[in-house]
Amino acid sequence: MSPTNLQVISAEKVLYEDDVDIVVCPGIEGELGVLPQHAPIFTLLQTGEIRVKKGEQEDSIFVTGGFLQITQEKVVVLADAGEQAQDIDEERASRAKERAEERLNQQEQDTDIPRAENALHRSVTRLRVAERNK
Repeated sequence: MSPTNLQVISAEKVLYEDDVDIVVCPGIEGELGVLPQHAPIFTLLQTGEIRVKKGEQEDSIFVTGGFLQITQEKVVVLADAGEQAQDIDEERASRAKERAEERLNQQEQDTDIPRAENALHRSVTRLRVAERNK
């Protein structure tokens, strides 16, 4: 079976482009695995990790939502934002996690709970993706 071309593009840059054997994306209703010759799909992505396998090599990419388009020849991810695992600043992600946890623990009247929960989810996911790169 021939590989599938994968492009992961954020507003800032092309995060990944290569022929791959399998890609697993954080679909809006759960993880979506894509093999070559997959049926065409267009769907939303949620914040999460894109896992890519090419031969024995595995890569991870963090994305904060976006869109996924699958054709028989190509998989295109248009991410709101994203980072390759090796580019994640773990110290910065840890600080963001601590700030979000503080906001959630304090829960003052002016605390935007959904925003704090989203920040916590993003930082935990970034840390998990960075950990896979080690």
